[in-house]
Amino acid sequence: MTRYRIHHPALALAIAIAGIGLSASPGLAFSSEAQQMCTGDAMRLCSSEIPNVSRITACMIRKRSQVSPGCRAVMEREAAAYRKNRRAAVDD
Repeated sequence: MTRYRIHHPALALAIAIAGIGLSASPGLAFSSEAQQMCTGDAMRLCSSEIPNVSRITACMIRKRSQVSPGCRAVMEREAAAYRKNRRAAVDD
């Protein structure tokens, strides 16, 4: 198995933001709004987890109650959209 190491912290955070609040939905792409609203929270709350993307994601999920209102709103909105699309795909 090949392991890749991400050396740029901002890239690691951008990738991690894709999974924030969506741990059960790895296929969902993050939005630029999520990146904009959550990068500061990820740096503040989970910088010790850089560059491990899965650990950053898990950290943000664990600390959801501590994220800024804007980041939390984006996390919840994107998770709800994913769940809606997933339900629609199952119904088809």
